[in-house]
Amino acid sequence: MATVTLHGDSIHTIGELPATGKSAPDFKLTKSDLSSATLADYKGKKIVLNIFPSIDTGTCAKSVRQFNKKASELDNTTVLCISKDLPFAQARFCGAEGIENVEMLSDFRDGNFGKAYGLAFSDGPLMPLHSRAVVVLNGEGEVTYTEQVPEIVDEPNYEAALAALSNG
Repeated sequence: MATVTLHGDSIHTIGELPATGKSAPDFKLTKSDLSSATLADYKGKKIVLNIFPSIDTGTCAKSVRQFNKKASELDNTTVLCISKDLPFAQARFCGAEGIENVEMLSDFRDGNFGKAYGLAFSDGPLMPLHSRAVVVLNGEGEVTYTEQVPEIVDEPNYEAALAALSNG
């Protein structure tokens, strides 16, 4: 279990992020067209998993904008922005913001992604949403970097995540 804060108040996740050097857990998430996406769909690509509670908050929206901006400069890399928001809300946000370089995926159906990656909240006002985290995978699906953002209203360390892509 990880402990993070929301405006200084402690809340917990159900586990820990996947360990660096290990294979990432598989997932089945929902795309904006309601089709499914799995980890195997991205085989051979480096992946940045930008995970957050809800696209309808300022920090979450900013992380999608920042990764969208950076993703256009990355070779053989896919940025997946993951939350429990409905795919319709994710698509609405991307359309309104002109977001084209990241892929939005939803864990709204069964929450298995949040469970497998240990980042679903187990208590607090945001339960059962996801904590703010970044997980970077190499082309073989191994975890090369993780960041559990300690204060939910803070942004992730974009530069460290992107640096992990060149090291992975």
